[in-house]
Amino acid sequence: MTPQSPRVRFAPAPSGYLHVGSARSALFNWLFAKRFEGTFILRIEDTNADLAKPEFYEAITEPLEWLGLEWDEGPYYQSQRTEKYIAAIEDLIDKKLAYCCNCTRENIDARNNETGYRGGYDGYCRDRQINDGPGVTIRFMTPNVGAVEVDDLIRGKVQFKNNELEDFVIRRGNGTPVFLVANAVDDADMSITHVIRGEDLLNTTPKVILLWEALGYGKPPQYAHLPLLIGEDRKKLSKRRHSVALSDFRTDGIIPEAMINYLALLGWGPPDEKEIRPIEEIASLFELENVNKSPAFFDIKKLHHINGEYLRALSPEDFVMLAMNYFKDTGWQPNNLTAQALTVLAPSMQERTEILNDLKPLVDWVFEEIIPEETNEKEIKKIAKAMHVSEVPMVLDLVIEGLRNCQWDEESIEQVISEAGESLQAKSQVPVRIAVTGRRIGLPLYKPMAILDRSLALSRLVDARSKLA
Repeated sequence: MTPQSPRVRFAPAPSGYLHVGSARSALFNWLFAKRFEGTFILRIEDTNADLAKPEFYEAITEPLEWLGLEWDEGPYYQSQRTEKYIAAIEDLIDKKLAYCCNCTRENIDARNNETGYRGGYDGYCRDRQINDGPGVTIRFMTPNVGAVEVDDLIRGKVQFKNNELEDFVIRRGNGTPVFLVANAVDDADMSITHVIRGEDLLNTTPKVILLWEALGYGKPPQYAHLPLLIGEDRKKLSKRRHSVALSDFRTDGIIPEAMINYLALLGWGPPDEKEIRPIEEIASLFELENVNKSPAFFDIKKLHHINGEYLRALSPEDFVMLAMNYFKDTGWQPNNLTAQALTVLAPSMQERTEILNDLKPLVDWVFEEIIPEETNEKEIKKIAKAMHVSEVPMVLDLVIEGLRNCQWDEESIEQVISEAGESLQAKSQVPVRIAVTGRRIGLPLYKPMAILDRSLALSRLVDARSKLA
């Protein structure tokens, strides 16, 4: 059934960075809203006072803006709506659906160890008539019978038995409401029709629905829980084991168009199986019912491949502008670096680039006076092997002699190096490349070498020759 003007919300808790899983959730909410001409709302779950800071908010909004996920309403801050949550909690107390509890975690654990109870909180304070005060929490009185059934748009019907749910805290001992009651109140107040979020939050859904019903809000939103993201180790993506901050991928040189395209494929795929396409096309095809409930593999190699496809699709001028901005952002700005020189090399660079971080090793030898030092141990050994074959000194001698007086252009440089190899029946390009660039592989040699100052190229060749017997 096609929803009419759905209202969806992305409601992250501040953490100092935006997790790729959270970014995927934001995207799926945004796609759903665009697909059905709905409203995409940004709401910040900052009921934890320690996280209610501008820098934590910016760590959410800036990545969303970078991805192009503009919100239609918000951002709303739960820290500014506390009165509404306290009023809802007082309403539940008045209805005798919530009660005060002065049990500490140590008290609860000690009783459970003694009785063998394994259901979390044992309802000890339900009938004790505890008075409110410092350190006292408020707990929701979960029904002892019945069940909550969630008709999830992705996972199907999921049932939670009420007697397996503890009387959960809805207000902390310091007087602040927890996100469960805040979510119920906000979703009702903002007329949210669909809640699209990660599978790791599925176990909170019955609690929010119980609160929703107890507060008399009517029909709850429809829920859709997205599959978990897993890494190469087949474990859930986590900051401890994986690179998960969206900002890390941006620093590496993933462009927003590629990132958003890839995120859309994590758990969902277009019906025609064409994976690389504009976000507008993805939105027109997006259906929540087509999201897979199995875990989605976050494949860095595939992300890099998609990013490379986007980079190759750019015009040389747009690619050079992107490269120059990236070099500026990373602090690499040698004096000789110009957009004009990069434009000459752009087609070759685009062919060999998957992420913008690949660019500098392709061209640093052209624009820096000091030859780059290869840091990969295997490459160093391969370079040494290539430079110590018997013909190399003679090849370099001929090339140095020829390059001193030839025209300094791509064709003439190629002719000198090729003729040196032919006359000696030896490979000439490899030792010249290593001497001039410091690496065995890279861009086609002659065009960028023509950009390099002749005296600098010759000095590198002479230096390499002097080190050989």
